[in-house]
Amino acid sequence: MLLAVLSSIFLAAMDQTVVSTALPTIARDLHAVKELPWVVTAYLLTSTMCLPVYGKLGDLIGRKPLLQAAIVLFLAGSALAGLSQNMLELIVLRALQGIGGGGLLVTAVASISDFIPLTERGRYQGLVGGAFGLATLIGPFLGGFIVQHVSWRWIFYINIPIGVAAFIVVTAALPRRAREPHPAVDIGGMILLTAGLGMLVLGASLSGSVLPWPSPFPWILLGAALTLLVAFVLVERRHPEPVLPLAFFRFRTFAFSATTAFFVGGAMLGSISFLPLYLQAVRGLDPTRSGLELLFLLVGMLVMSIVSGRLISRRQRYRAFPIAGAALITAALWRLSGLTATMPLWHLDIILVVLGIGLGMTTQVLVLSAQITVAHRHLGVATSTISLFRSMGGTLGVATFGGILATFLRRMPASRPATEAARIVAGLRTDFTIAMLLGIAAFMGTWFLEEMHILAERRKAL
Repeated sequence: MLLAVLSSIFLAAMDQTVVSTALPTIARDLHAVKELPWVVTAYLLTSTMCLPVYGKLGDLIGRKPLLQAAIVLFLAGSALAGLSQNMLELIVLRALQGIGGGGLLVTAVASISDFIPLTERGRYQGLVGGAFGLATLIGPFLGGFIVQHVSWRWIFYINIPIGVAAFIVVTAALPRRAREPHPAVDIGGMILLTAGLGMLVLGASLSGSVLPWPSPFPWILLGAALTLLVAFVLVERRHPEPVLPLAFFRFRTFAFSATTAFFVGGAMLGSISFLPLYLQAVRGLDPTRSGLELLFLLVGMLVMSIVSGRLISRRQRYRAFPIAGAALITAALWRLSGLTATMPLWHLDIILVVLGIGLGMTTQVLVLSAQITVAHRHLGVATSTISLFRSMGGTLGVATFGGILATFLRRMPASRPATEAARIVAGLRTDFTIAMLLGIAAFMGTWFLEEMHILAERRKAL
């Protein structure tokens, strides 16, 4: 059962980094450089939108059929994306792939809680973080090798044998839960939430980097998203099985786990997404070397995810890990806010290791704290909510920081390489300063988390 879960997580996580290395080649081959951001945005949009739906349906009808469906959708999107003849086809099929990818991650993580005892769950959540980190490590190398020696289309085809193996293991290993005869599915809430989240992600992704902030279209989308989400809140108050029970936010630990995940997601993705630009445009590294620099972050995250998970299971205490992790994240971002064009690379590598250690101590533990807070029948909702908040934080962070960087670059005269490097550094320093403030907010939030034994006692009464 654990192999089934880890194989699903590995499949979804590896795809994210495999594709990123091939984007420039795809743009040249399909003659559509301007539309390239939509290859990433389409996947991010649909994977974020479907997180709450997968979480709730998993609680109602069981997680095995949903995980199987997510793998099938992911593989269908992968196979067809490899056959794309133009950028529009690729964008649409990446959106289909995102529907499956979002379900893979949230359903697989929630499935662990169905067969792992509470006292051992920290260790296995750490293995989840390890599988995610390992896939992220392998992805750039595999993607670069495939693009260089075969074709970019094989970065999608390579998912097929891995996905088929994952489907077979899931089918054989995971038990099928007896579903409720007439589950009360919150159709209205699902429609309002997915539409509102979709417009919010789309508006945030367009703002600043794709369209300048004064443009009206992103603001119209954000206004429509706010309207739909307000309507969603009103509907959820009356439904017997809401897709996202708002009552959960009355629990202190659940509320602060979600908000801390939001700040951590924004600080992490919003800041490190643009480090390759610094390494290549400012420091002159080739794409392979810049990818190697980011391995320091991923190794720190991989090792600490496993170590912290084992320590939590052994001591039955978890609260110290997100507190220390958020402190390390903030410290690393503070050092990055002083980034210069001549910072020694070994110095940058140490900062990335510290940042990775902080993320490894924080990310999966926030999922664990939310799961312990609610009753077992709501585990899928708890998992998807934390994933949703982290994803939304990352999306808004990337959009905001990308817009800030684009603003600095617009002021740059053409054909001035030295000025270009200075603008990039100045923009990134601003981005890292804002990310540091998000890290401080995350650090403050972790102090409001309650210890494991307190949550376990309270959970027995739910």
